Amino acid sequence: MKRFINFILYIILICLFVILFISLKNIFKWIEDNKKTKEMLNVIEDNSTVEVIEDGESGLINVDLNDLKNINSDTVGYIKVNNTNINYPVVQTTNNTYYLSHTFDKTENKAGWVFMDYRNHNETFDANTILYAHGRLDNTMFGSLRKVVKEEWYTNPENYIIQYSNDYYSTKWQVFSIYKVRETDDYIKTNFNSNNEYQEFINLIKNRSIYNFNTDITINDKILTLSSCYNDDYRMVLHAKLVKIVKK
Repeated sequence: MKRFINFILYIILICLFVILFISLKNIFKWIEDNKKTKEMLNVIEDNSTVEVIEDGESGLINVDLNDLKNINSDTVGYIKVNNTNINYPVVQTTNNTYYLSHTFDKTENKAGWVFMDYRNHNETFDANTILYAHGRLDNTMFGSLRKVVKEEWYTNPENYIIQYSNDYYSTKWQVFSIYKVRETDDYIKTNFNSNNEYQEFINLIKNRSIYNFNTDITINDKILTLSSCYNDDYRMVLHAKLVKIVKK
């Protein structure tokens, strides 16, 4: 009996060591990925200039993407969200999985990158243009998107304008809905079969908002959606409508 108990204790000890080893390995990998992401951000800062082409906090931005495309030809745009860390080039490829595990220079990194839904058309914008990124705890990628459901963020009108620049346009998008929602795909539709279907979609996402921005939106508007993981069960979502577009 004593031998059996000792054997069980030995097995438990081995299991604990294995768990500890895996946990430490994951922690070190997380730290290493964060380090590489920050190094990549420094490279991007050296190779991009965000030019404000209007006065004021909500001015349009213009970003020349050519230098960024020399690093990654998948670059399609640049997004900036006031009072968050979201100030990044946007990439797009043929699926919605690659940039979940690859950084801007296409090296493997679980921090991933900010990417546009592969179904979207960057030049013309669809009814709903969707950008994704991981909600990193160090506030890189869309980690700081968690701030938008905090009262100090959503009650500040300076934060209501999202700026996006691509090869064709400088654009402004006005926030009209912010919320957390259990994992679902009902808000990541890109196009709609009828005006009624689009209207139902608008009603769905607007009514979910935790704050009333008093922003009218109709079937004639185009929507920009930012989506990220809030935790294992919930998604963090922001919707904005196109309010200004200037051709380059």
